Amino acid sequence: MIKRAQPLWASGPGEILKHGLDLLKSDTDTKRRLAMISIDNAVELMMKIFLGLPQRVTGLKITRKEYQEFSESFPALLDALENHAADKLDGIDLGEIEWFHRLRNELYHQGNGLTVEREKVEVYAELANVLFYNLFGFRLVESESNRTELLGNFMVAWVNFEKALLSLAAPNQTSVSGRPLMPLDAARLLHRRGLILQSEMAEIDQLRRLRNEIVHGKLDYQSALKPEIVKRLEALGPELLKREELNARLHGKDSLDG
Repeated sequence: MIKRAQPLWASGPGEILKHGLDLLKSDTDTKRRLAMISIDNAVELMMKIFLGLPQRVTGLKITRKEYQEFSESFPALLDALENHAADKLDGIDLGEIEWFHRLRNELYHQGNGLTVEREKVEVYAELANVLFYNLFGFRLVESESNRTELLGNFMVAWVNFEKALLSLAAPNQTSVSGRPLMPLDAARLLHRRGLILQSEMAEIDQLRRLRNEIVHGKLDYQSALKPEIVKRLEALGPELLKREELNARLHGKDSLDG
């Protein structure tokens, strides 16, 4: 019996996302618009497919009526994903996804009257790739050029760093409001515990701002991102995990000595 490495239900949005990226290989106004629309269609479809999977697959309890209601609009899909699968949103800000969706709508409804910068399409593609990985368990598209490779590595490193933060803050992952703890809140909590130094908090905030400004189009990622930045981000999470492990060992030793 052949074991499939990739779930069959991921093939539909996967094909649409790949098509959007293929369109970027020919850098024209028309191809960029079409690429943006395809990537957005892939994002919408992957959310619909994931939320509509059987409970045995996802563990989510969603009634057919509820699914029909939220699947009719993109913002409702975002709300449903946040309400039912917040643990699948590592590295994803749904407000950013909605912003790109609105940009896509402008391109779609106004047709040839608008163009879109290639950088915006590439950033949305990376966000879509991260969401695809979170929902279906494998990275769909590896960077095909040096142009986007560093951006892809940075986005993946940020996701892994967020996971490390939330893992370390696991005992306090529910905030006072009852909502899941956000990564920045997790970092602050770990700082209060002494696991993250003040200098590291400043560094984390700087990396967070860099990530947000790239995603929001305030910075050109090609000039803002450097290999050393990605390497530092890749190292931060493992450093914190090792520090917590060492603290646990020392605490255990002190308890035994006592």
